[in-house]
Amino acid sequence: MIVEVESNPNCECSLFIRFKEAGPPRRVVKVRVFERRAEGEWCWVTGWSDDPDRPTCPAYAQPVEDSGAGLAYLIYGGLYGIRMKPVAVDEEWTLDSTNQWGEPYLSLADRKDLEYATDGNDA
Repeated sequence: MIVEVESNPNCECSLFIRFKEAGPPRRVVKVRVFERRAEGEWCWVTGWSDDPDRPTCPAYAQPVEDSGAGLAYLIYGGLYGIRMKPVAVDEEWTLDSTNQWGEPYLSLADRKDLEYATDGNDA
């Protein structure tokens, strides 16, 4: 699979990267990230698109092969990457919030660090 993200207001870097699929993608709504807190922080996650009127889109977790970890979970979204906010933050998705941030994608090593959507809308 290929992940392509253009440079944009959500995340400054652009990338075009290839991963070897190890399973089907599933829609994901929460991830635990460790960049801001050593003990981890649960965050809502959404995909971010290039549509200025409706920028949110689904985010997905897909098992991929990782040369260092064996198996990893690739979290990806729209053409503008993914956007996250802590679960304690109750606000709409927006580029103007300092409580939210964007990334081109995430790679998580542990299935326990993600929560799938329960609506059955897998890819």
